[in-house]
Order: sequence, then C-alpha cells, then structure tokens
Amino acid sequence: MNSSPLSCGIDVGGTKIAGGVVDTHGRILEELKVQSPAEDVEAIEEAIASLVIALASRHEIACVGIGAAGYVDSGRAHVLFAPNLAWRDLDLKAEMQARVQLPVVVENDANAAAWGEFAFGAGKDVDDFLLVTVGTGVGGGIVLDGHLHRGAFGVAAEIGHMRVVPGGVQCGCGNRGCLESYASGTALVREARAAALAGSLLARDLLDRVGGDVSAITGPLITEAARAGDVFAVDLLSDLGTWLGEGIASLAAVLDPAMVAIGGGVSEAEDLLLDPTRAAFAKQLTGRGHRPVAEIRRAELGNKAGLIGAADLARR
Repeated sequence: MNSSPLSCGIDVGGTKIAGGVVDTHGRILEELKVQSPAEDVEAIEEAIASLVIALASRHEIACVGIGAAGYVDSGRAHVLFAPNLAWRDLDLKAEMQARVQLPVVVENDANAAAWGEFAFGAGKDVDDFLLVTVGTGVGGGIVLDGHLHRGAFGVAAEIGHMRVVPGGVQCGCGNRGCLESYASGTALVREARAAALAGSLLARDLLDRVGGDVSAITGPLITEAARAGDVFAVDLLSDLGTWLGEGIASLAAVLDPAMVAIGGGVSEAEDLLLDPTRAAFAKQLTGRGHRPVAEIRRAELGNKAGLIGAADLARR
C-alpha cells in the first residue's frame, strides 16, 4: 500500500469525465469535470491526464484509479472493450502512466462503484456484498469475503446480462431476455410509452404531464408521477422492482450476499422501487423460510461511488 493517504479517482463516462482527490476515509477533497471526447482515443487520454495533473498540482497524490464502463482484463490494465468509448484492446494503464508519471490501476466502473459502496457506503458493515445499479441498463459488482470479485478474465458481475426470459425482449448486448431488458430504466420507459401509444387510459396522467408528447415520457417523470399518486406509474415501478427482486434472488442462490444495495438513477424512486424488489426477492429466494434473508438497501454514495471506489482500489 502507498504511504500517502491521498489517491486520485477518475470516472470515465460517455459524456463526461470526473476526477477527484480521495482520502483514506472515502472523502472527496476536490473534484473536477471535463467533457468526454468519447470517439477519440487520444483526446480521452489527454482529458484524463489534464484532470490528474491539475489535481496533483494542489494535492500530494500517490496513485490513480480509473473506472471505465467496459470489459477490463484481470490484470487491471487493458480495456478489452468499452461500448460507449473508442477503446478496443487498449493498454490504458501503460498509456496513462506514461502521461501522468504515477502508478495507475484500471477498473470496470461498476466494480469501482461496488467497492466504493462496500468500503464507505451501504455495504461497509458486511463482508459479502452485492451492488445492483439500475439506470439506462442494469449493472453491478460483487464483493466476496472482503475482496472484489472480478472473475478469471476480469468480466464478472455483468448482472444485467443474466438471461431471465429465454427468447424474450432483444437486449442491446445481442441476446434476448436479459434482466436488463426488463429491470432497467430503459424498460420502464419502454412500457410506459407503449401503453401511451396504445391509447391506454392508464397512461393518461403521464401523457398530460408531457402535453401529449409520448417521446417526452422519461424515467424521472414516471417517478415524479408515482410520488404524486399516479396508480399506473406506481405499477410500472412495482413491475420493474419485481423483475429486479427475482433476478437478485437468483444471484443470491449463487453468491449468498449479506447485503444488497440498489443504486443508479432509478433508485431515486426509493421505496416505490425497493419495496416490490424486497417482496419479490423474499418470495423467490431459494430455501426461503429456512435461511437468513439478505437486507436490500438503497446505495448511499450516488454517482460518486465509482470515483471513490476507483481511488481506493488504486491505493490498495
């Protein structure tokens, strides 16, 4: 472990790159953001380097952790594939170490977020922890016996691509029937818009909220309507939560986590999502009635989890 208590975490997304200085308690001392030039490999690296160099000019940083959406090899160096960035089989660790002259660790962004929540957030009081993120897609990370589980090839915990309906809805990954196709924000909006386009009276309140423009129905709008008591919006979130809970029950049969945290944008719905998730999980859990039931909580660190986790993993 590095002697300095400070490390730099970088969260690389398709639209923005965030960088922060993180101490040993998971506190962000300073944070900077730049736009993400997602289609230009050289420009992405230069943007990351500019953040690190700027932060290092004001803080004694010992190492850098980079969290990126995509497949990262088990050596935490090569980005094998990043769906929303121009990286393909890139030795990002070597490239960035040459640019910033600091030790660099590369991590999958969901793994980094899971570690952040495990070390400093919702999972800090357990050793076996599962993070499920529900946003545009479904992702997550796994911590077993206090260690981040990456898998033999570095691509474990692709939770959203566990198949739950053979031959089901087409998923962006190319397969059919993935959990992501039923339990994501994208699925939530798809179902709401389909009902509105079909002229369902159930969707009248949502349509009124967007002036009749079906394309303006979004996840946050559905959550807002549900909080205001719209029965259809509540049912949409309940259906999503049921899919999510059933998927988590299948994962629990294999992983047996003590704690499951739900993060991502859809988790803003709080108990409108979490209560049906908990109910479906308890109902479908293998051995129910004869085993402890893992607690399902909302994640605590929000969109800072990946940055914090990447920084802490680099330090370790």
